[in-house]
Amino acid sequence: MPIHLRAEPSDYAPNVLCPGDPVRAQYIAETFFDSGFREVNGVRGMLGFTGTFEGQPISVQTTGMGAPSAGIVFEELAQLGVKRLVRVGTCGGLADGMSMGDTVVALSAAAEDHAPRQLSQMDCIAPTATFELVETAARLTREGSMGKVHVGPIVTSGLFYEPQWEKFNVWKSLGHLAVEMEAAMMYTVAAMKDMQALALMTVSDMIGEEEGDAVRISDEEMKAGVDQMMHIGCQVAIS
Repeated sequence: MPIHLRAEPSDYAPNVLCPGDPVRAQYIAETFFDSGFREVNGVRGMLGFTGTFEGQPISVQTTGMGAPSAGIVFEELAQLGVKRLVRVGTCGGLADGMSMGDTVVALSAAAEDHAPRQLSQMDCIAPTATFELVETAARLTREGSMGKVHVGPIVTSGLFYEPQWEKFNVWKSLGHLAVEMEAAMMYTVAAMKDMQALALMTVSDMIGEEEGDAVRISDEEMKAGVDQMMHIGCQVAIS
């Protein structure tokens, strides 16, 4: 039994949704899972639930904030036999044409964070999603009546309060869509453990070109954006 996920392998479905926020994990289970789901972890408030979505087994597990915290969870999910990780989180939008509440599908995640580089023993790592899952997510958005969805590379940063604002402009100039804090770690652990992985994120902030020029999403926009993302995320998880 792992140290932080105090569960047995049978407690988790092979496919796990991974939000950072425990409140969101509970919301996902209550809103999107079929009735009859159960709590499988509560250690340190890192809530995990297992149930079904459209009759198929599925779990949701909180990861916490940042690559070091998330890396513990991804590693222990691998120990418990999980085969597919789908991050369902938030991000700061960088690209032109984005709006609050849009969904980002992360094709790759440049590691502006030491933890994935330390784990992989590669200073230049930019790990990628499982293409099959990217393709599935893109197809589902085309077939459904979803809001705006952006597919492309993102940046995983180790800092939420980045003191060097010019970095955002560099990342944007190189075609990165958004910045967040966990995807590169998930993709790295997945590659090392032979797991599938995809990061989906709701745009919760728009980051401008000047220092301090950032706008935060409203609660109403956040709920609508997360619900849009979750319709994709649950379908990808069980696909």
